[in-house]
Amino acid sequence: MGRRLLAVAATITLLLAPPHHASAASHGKVHTQVSSTRASGALLRNDTGLYPRAIRLSHSGEANGMVVASVVGFDGGGGVGVIYRSADGGQSFHEVGAIHDRAAAGGLCCSSIFELPQQIGTMPAGTLLWSAAIGQNAPNRRMTVSIWTSPDHGVTWSFLSVCRVAGNSGGLWEPELSVNAEGDLVCHYADETEQPRHSQLLAEVFSSDGVRWSNPYHTVAVANAGLRPGMPVVRRLGNGSYYMTYEVCGTGNQYDCAAYYRTSADGANWGDPAGLGTMIRTESGQYFTHAPNLATAGGKLWVVGQQLREPSGAIAAGSGRTVLVNTHTGTGGWAMIGAPVVVPSPANNYCPNYSSSLLPSLDGGRLLEIATDYDGSICKPYYASGPA
Repeated sequence: MGRRLLAVAATITLLLAPPHHASAASHGKVHTQVSSTRASGALLRNDTGLYPRAIRLSHSGEANGMVVASVVGFDGGGGVGVIYRSADGGQSFHEVGAIHDRAAAGGLCCSSIFELPQQIGTMPAGTLLWSAAIGQNAPNRRMTVSIWTSPDHGVTWSFLSVCRVAGNSGGLWEPELSVNAEGDLVCHYADETEQPRHSQLLAEVFSSDGVRWSNPYHTVAVANAGLRPGMPVVRRLGNGSYYMTYEVCGTGNQYDCAAYYRTSADGANWGDPAGLGTMIRTESGQYFTHAPNLATAGGKLWVVGQQLREPSGAIAAGSGRTVLVNTHTGTGGWAMIGAPVVVPSPANNYCPNYSSSLLPSLDGGRLLEIATDYDGSICKPYYASGPA
C-alpha cells in the first residue's frame, strides 16, 4: 500500500509508516493535508473512516440483499472497525456495530470484510468475517493478522483467530479473505518479514475451520528484492475461477505502484510467484497506480485505483473520476466509465481515493462506491451510486 497507518492519537492527525517504495528513513513521518474541496457523494461517517469496504449479503437467508460496509475509525483506545448497514441498496446507511480488538492500541490498519459462502468449521454460511493488520506500533513489534466473526450481519462481533503472526519485526498488511474451491478459508496478506530477499511479497494461508492455519505460501514474490507487491483483493468470478488484483511498488519508474492482476482456477494456486502478473490497462494504455480494488457481478469486472495515468505516466484528466470495467473475465483491455464518487485530483497520499470500495447491483447495471477524501484535515468516507 502507498501509506500505512500507525498509532492514532485522540486527534485527527494520523501517523503513517513508509510507503511500499519508501526507505525506512521515512518511518513515523507525520503527514497532514488540508483540502478546500472534497469528494462528491454522501457522508458515510462524519469522522475519520479509512479503508472502506462494502459487500452485499447473498448467503444470509432473509437478510440477502442487505449491504454491509466497514471502515477503520479511531477512538481513545486506538483503531476500531466500524460497521454500517443499508437496507435500500446503498442509498442510506446506519451504524450497527464496532470491533474493538484489545491489541489495536498498538496499531490497527487496513481491514476487510467477507461473508462466508458456505459453512467453515462451526460457522454457517452467511457468517461475517472482519480481518485487520494489528500491532504496527507495539513494542518489540510482532504484527498479527486478526479475524473476528459476526453471526448477526455485523451487529455483534467476537474474536475468531489470528491467521498469521510475524516471525520478526517486519510488517503484515492488508488482509483479504476468500474461500477456495476445496472449501478452505484463505487469508491473503502483504508480508515484509522476508527481507532482504523480498522487500515485500504477497502470501496466503489456509484453514478448514477458521481457527487453525497452515504455513504460508507465496503468491507474488518476485526475484527483484526491491519490488513490493501489496494490497491483494480476491474475487470469485461467475465461471468459478478466481481473480486477484494488487499493486507493485518499488519500480522507480512511471509504473510505480501500478495495478496488476493474476488468476487462479481453484483460488489457491496463482501461478509462478516470481512473475509480476499482468498490468491492468485500457485499450489506449491508461492505467491505475496505488491501492487498486476490485468488484465483479455476472460477466463484468470493475477496478478502481487512486490515480489514473496516461500511457506516458502523466496524471490523466479523469484521475479520481474514473472506474475501469471489463466484460471478458478481466483479460485484455478495459473501458473507462465515470466513478460514482468524484475525488478531485487525488494526490499520492493515504486518504484521497485510497483503496476505494466498489459494489455492483445484482444485475450489474449500477455501481456503489465508497471513497475517502479530506474534509478540512479529516479523512472521511463518502458514498454514491452511478451507472455501471
